[in-house]
Amino acid sequence: MKQYTILGGGIAGLSTAIALKQKGIQATVFEAAPAIKPLGAGLLLAANAVKGYQHLGIAEKIIARGKLLPTFSIFDQQGRVITSADAAKIGQKYGLHNFAIHRAELHEALLAELEPGQVQTGKRAAGFERLSDGGLEVRFADGSTHRTDYLVVAEGIHSAIRRQLLPDSEQRYAGYTCWRAVVETPPSLKGLYVASETWGPDGRFGIVPLAGDKVYWFACVDAPQNDPVRSIFKVADLQQVFCRFHQPVRDILENTRDHDLIWGDIIDLKPISKFAFGNIVLIGDAAHATTPNLGQGACQAIEDAVVLADELGKNTDPAEAFVAFERRRMERVHFVVNNSWRLGKIAQLSQPWLAGLRNILFRLVPESVNERQLKALLEVDF
Repeated sequence: MKQYTILGGGIAGLSTAIALKQKGIQATVFEAAPAIKPLGAGLLLAANAVKGYQHLGIAEKIIARGKLLPTFSIFDQQGRVITSADAAKIGQKYGLHNFAIHRAELHEALLAELEPGQVQTGKRAAGFERLSDGGLEVRFADGSTHRTDYLVVAEGIHSAIRRQLLPDSEQRYAGYTCWRAVVETPPSLKGLYVASETWGPDGRFGIVPLAGDKVYWFACVDAPQNDPVRSIFKVADLQQVFCRFHQPVRDILENTRDHDLIWGDIIDLKPISKFAFGNIVLIGDAAHATTPNLGQGACQAIEDAVVLADELGKNTDPAEAFVAFERRRMERVHFVVNNSWRLGKIAQLSQPWLAGLRNILFRLVPESVNERQLKALLEVDF
């Protein structure tokens, strides 16, 4: 029996392992982290991602761990609405939408669908070699090796395997850095079911209520890449940056402690033109890492899992299935990456007059334009 290996135990890798299992393929998953721990922050899953998990028959188990938010709004710095989306109305057309979940909860739900021992930790891939029998030997950073027939690379934007296959692939810094945290819900947000972003000249602040009386927030500020000043920011520094933002932004920061903060620059992968390399295929962030502005990073990884399994189920030659996967996914993921990049530039406008003009124009966008954008993002053929 041919052996399948998945590199990466994140959303892309675990979702793919589940999808392959349903096609009768038992793939071994190697994860770089020394242990699977309940780490990370929150995320929103759009209707296309939920539809993907419905296709795999595990959506209800995941939905039970999160929170459905009926509205997503964008505010200006004073708290006035720039634009708002009725997720319940969107859901009537595209399926359950605007679903918030802690990343750790999603990981736990996915791991529960796999066999004990199917995920091996502490295995960071360092490279690979093609063997004379047509197989592959994966080399790990700890000096060990693993032989496989087919390799699914889901190890993220920093993938060593992608760099070996595509030495010219390029990570791009978006021009802004980000802090994230999950904290207890402050009193001013009790009962809140609205996901939101606030766009101001001083930066951008997002709020996502989670299950279990928690709230996930993120804050983006223009900065040089790897800025040593921002890298050591404390909550007090963020309070100073966002002191002119409307409530409940200030309340959320007041309820955040320094040890809650997760910091990192926002980067993506400049679109590449190839995902399939014989018996190797790139998926998820290893293939098309995107900025988070459209909320589609995890969603596209989930789509990848379903489509890859579908093609493996239809093609007797896995290498042909990988090429078919590439054909089905390339245009769509490039659309997401490029539009998310552009939206981030617009959302991060720091000149007050330009930000004000942007807000006016967004308020004037016809509903028909918003509908076309939603259709392009949320309609997916599995």
